[in-house]
Amino acid sequence: MRNLFAQAALSQIPKILTLLDRNPHSPTYGCFDRNFWHYKIIDFPSGMAQEFVLPLALAYDTDVPDNAFYRQPVIRQWVEAGILYAAHSSHGDGSCDDYFPFERAGGAAAFSLLACLDSYQLLGINNNYALQFLVKRANWLASHHESGRLTNHQALIVLCLEILSKLLNTSQWDTAKAQRLERILDWQSSEGWFQEYEGCDPGYHTLTISCLARIYQLRQEKAEDRRQRAEGREQKAEGKEQVFKLEGNDNCLSELDIKIKEALIKAVELAAHFLHPDGSYGGEYSSRNTYNFFPHGFELVGRWLPEALEISDRFLAGLAQGLAPCYADDHIIGHHTWNYLLAWRDFVPNRPPISPRPTGRIWLKEAQILIDRRQNLELYLALNKGGVFKLFRQQQLVASDTQFSLTVQTGGKVKNAVGHLIDNYAIEVGDDEILIQGQLGWAKQQQMTPIKLIILRLTMLTVGRFFPNLIRKLLQKMLITGKNKAPFDFQRRLCWENDQLVVRDQLTSQSWSNVKNAGIGGDQTSIYVVMSRTFQVGQLQPWLDLTEQVQQLVPGESLQLERYL
Repeated sequence: MRNLFAQAALSQIPKILTLLDRNPHSPTYGCFDRNFWHYKIIDFPSGMAQEFVLPLALAYDTDVPDNAFYRQPVIRQWVEAGILYAAHSSHGDGSCDDYFPFERAGGAAAFSLLACLDSYQLLGINNNYALQFLVKRANWLASHHESGRLTNHQALIVLCLEILSKLLNTSQWDTAKAQRLERILDWQSSEGWFQEYEGCDPGYHTLTISCLARIYQLRQEKAEDRRQRAEGREQKAEGKEQVFKLEGNDNCLSELDIKIKEALIKAVELAAHFLHPDGSYGGEYSSRNTYNFFPHGFELVGRWLPEALEISDRFLAGLAQGLAPCYADDHIIGHHTWNYLLAWRDFVPNRPPISPRPTGRIWLKEAQILIDRRQNLELYLALNKGGVFKLFRQQQLVASDTQFSLTVQTGGKVKNAVGHLIDNYAIEVGDDEILIQGQLGWAKQQQMTPIKLIILRLTMLTVGRFFPNLIRKLLQKMLITGKNKAPFDFQRRLCWENDQLVVRDQLTSQSWSNVKNAGIGGDQTSIYVVMSRTFQVGQLQPWLDLTEQVQQLVPGESLQLERYL
């Protein structure tokens, strides 16, 4: 099972190499943004793309059968070229852009810095220019504060500073690390999840676990080194030998380390709830609509909390059945590739048996997610998204529902009214019946046009370059957090009846004449999230077309729909 991680990751390496400019005589040698260096259809390279050095470095170092990239000298050269291009293409302060010029994107800077740091150390690179760049980017990240609550970015930054502090044997970022760690802990809900924009996203949650687990490991290694040196001095003074072992000894942990460990335990316990019975994970009922699963943190935590390994094993069972989503596009192919290879590297050989599936109800009131397991059914329901749900019967997905969706003619435009946007809906939760009521909202369907791109470029080349965080905040509101109500009222009632889930939907409007199409999809989302809208085989469920029923309605009449699942 361990090799499944390596096989899935190594299958992505040829594409990553295709994205790379591998010509040593090219001015963009080492650039992974093929749209920039090859197609020439954008006017700046994405700094996030340089994260792809880490999958290559790990492929170089992963000794598994049929790994054609293992110990190939040219791979090492390309990794170093990628690090140097990250340095060459960054701004003078060490920051980089991702979506538009002078953006100075914190996430892209953190992901690519982590990749460059790990690759630099793993391959034993010795390049002073590259090292100066790593320090410069770390300094920028240490003082940069982006808009929006993205806990995974905070954890990535702390991890970068921790790794570089160890590499340089310096304490210069200790204050920044401590402040951000406190922020991460403060952003963790009492239910165990970490804030991601408007709530709980189980996918990005596993990335935060991965980063925190490494941070915890590095802090323990550093503490053990200090203690061993102190013990060595005492032994030398006393003329006797002693053995010191930190792992598992909570009495040796600092107060902050204890908090990190407790946060990890709560986070891992929460993550276990979102592994579906077929081995898939997460989905559209979460705040950011992702199917992400980053396994490395569970392997690290599993060294001292065996329950974490059971989560990883359940995911591996789904991976073996082809249930992992596809991340093989030009922008997001890197994240899971390097995380899978790290999970392979740090795989814990002795693993507990997988326990039976739990039963009963889990209601995460802060996250507004309800999980109900009874008989052979498992329901995963987002109360704050209008009742978006996934339902499994006998370990198989039988229904994925992302609420009503209408196309509506308004003036000269066709707009999309949906019921899956996060909002404060009226809810009633009973033992066998759940009621959710509210209004549809207008989906975010902004597209770039030549005029919009010109305006954005002019803004960023002039005044915007001095206020990139303000531009980012405005775009977040436009594409993610801002909401506008649509003139349609819905009611969703879910009832348990005779070992079945019955879903009764009602949709009301004062006018139906402008509604062109209506239906319910299984994987529809309407906010911009980089890692969402990936394909997963559970999305092969057909669209439920309700257009004919809607076109027969008169003003004030309700659409009624009843389904037995």
